[in-house]
Amino acid sequence: MKKPVIFLSLLASLIASQSCTNLEEQVLDESFSPSISYADIANGTLAPVYALLPSVFLHTNYFAIQEISTDEAILPYRGGTDWGDNGIYLALHQHTQTSTDPNLKNTWNFILQGISRSVSAINEFQGKTDATSQLYLAESRGMRAYYSMLTLDLFGVVFVKNSVGETSKVIRGAEAVEYIKSELLAIEPNLSTTVGPGRLNKAAAWGLLARLYLNAAVYRNVTAQTVTFSNDDLDKVIEYTDKIINSNQYQLSPDYFSIFNSDNHSNKEIIFAVDQRAELNGHNRLAYFSLSGDQFPLPAFPAANGTDGPAITSDFYRTWVNAYGSQDPSVDPRFYKQNLSIYSNPADSCVTAESFNINRGILRGQQYGLIRKNGVFLKCPDGKMKVGKLYNDTRNRPTTPVIFTEKVDFTVAGSDYSTGYRVEKYEFSKKSTSGRNLGDADIVILRLADVYLMRAEAKLRKSNDAASALADVNMVRASRKAATPPPALTSMSLDLLYRERGFEFYWEMLRRTDMIRFGKYEDTWTEKTNTDRNKRIFPIPQTAIDGASNLPGYLVQNPSY
Repeated sequence: MKKPVIFLSLLASLIASQSCTNLEEQVLDESFSPSISYADIANGTLAPVYALLPSVFLHTNYFAIQEISTDEAILPYRGGTDWGDNGIYLALHQHTQTSTDPNLKNTWNFILQGISRSVSAINEFQGKTDATSQLYLAESRGMRAYYSMLTLDLFGVVFVKNSVGETSKVIRGAEAVEYIKSELLAIEPNLSTTVGPGRLNKAAAWGLLARLYLNAAVYRNVTAQTVTFSNDDLDKVIEYTDKIINSNQYQLSPDYFSIFNSDNHSNKEIIFAVDQRAELNGHNRLAYFSLSGDQFPLPAFPAANGTDGPAITSDFYRTWVNAYGSQDPSVDPRFYKQNLSIYSNPADSCVTAESFNINRGILRGQQYGLIRKNGVFLKCPDGKMKVGKLYNDTRNRPTTPVIFTEKVDFTVAGSDYSTGYRVEKYEFSKKSTSGRNLGDADIVILRLADVYLMRAEAKLRKSNDAASALADVNMVRASRKAATPPPALTSMSLDLLYRERGFEFYWEMLRRTDMIRFGKYEDTWTEKTNTDRNKRIFPIPQTAIDGASNLPGYLVQNPSY
């Protein structure tokens, strides 16, 4: 059979690569083998809709935007030079970013390309009545809605585009909220309950609807001095979170860090995620981004080290300290998990390669791990891997120990290579064939704990139902039974719930959105004093503005940029 395949030209301007105006098309007449079924063709059409998600969720893209702009993460010039990048990470943290920020541009491009691919798939599946086409059409429309949620949340705009050849309509505010809502409601009946978490299923659509309704008051008027939540919206949050919880399809994970293990694709807490299993060419970047350049998580790869990237701020660390008072925050199993026994028993300095696993969570103080000399790891006489105190060998400071300190800021002393407590939430993939890349840990977009905490927030905001909210929060806390779970809370308020969301979801790319919704984004924290409410959303990349310049008034830059 012969089938025309449309390839969208990826141009540098918005008019092409961002799919906001008419895209040039190149129609190729490709011959397919008779052995290729329609199912194969359909799968090949749907796969590109999801394929860019790992790129969207790169450490320097969506992660940096959602975390380094908040009180959870900070990335100074390491040693005065590393991670300089013309000051973009300093500006992001201080809310002084500009429309020429390359990471904002890259994130924008990947998301808009995802929308473009979704539209192409929608056009392919529309009009077909078979079950596969109907399912794939629903997923494609749902992913277009998800990508649109990202552009609305990050940039305050949504592009409405129904066919490859048409010019997108740019919408904002309440109109954008209604559009995304209508799309998710339209496709929800046709979604599967059995696929996932790497594909959009019915529960994922419910969760995205709950997230949309919870943030709708912000999205309708993103720079409002006071956010006014609608009871109708909050009722919908409760309705859709109830649907997920009552489906009994998902379970809170007893082992908190297993949610972020390299084999987490089957974890029952995850509802929707970026499928990164090794054959899909995922990455380990969220695992190595924060680690020291002298931490090597994989015995098979002596070049797969950390990059001395972002640390948590002292402000965020202090929320843990203040919550637990005289107890160390490590009593909360979400804060830290010790995997290397040498931390508590210095004599345990020999570890088999198979059992070696670095500690997880928030890493403080002297770090231990594999010792690398002259490009190879040292071994014990019995052939096991030698572990011990780490020093800054890769920084040509072989006598300076790798000791993570609480202090981290943009001063010379505060931006040295080992300043700041680090975060190792996602596990390095042990199946990787390159060390840093080809990671197979799914990147979580939505999980059951968020469903419970969204429901708690909706009940608090609607009727100050503190008892029900407290029950939901304590349900999540009590579920982490693989270790001693955190103690139950005895009261609940919006401030306590905000703190709890920080403990549960730190570094999961929810913090910026949470801070805005809870009225915290204009607060002061480490190196950040900017109070401009316009900074709640980011500038539209200048390349996009320039690319649309032939259509006057089509794409207007956000205020203050």
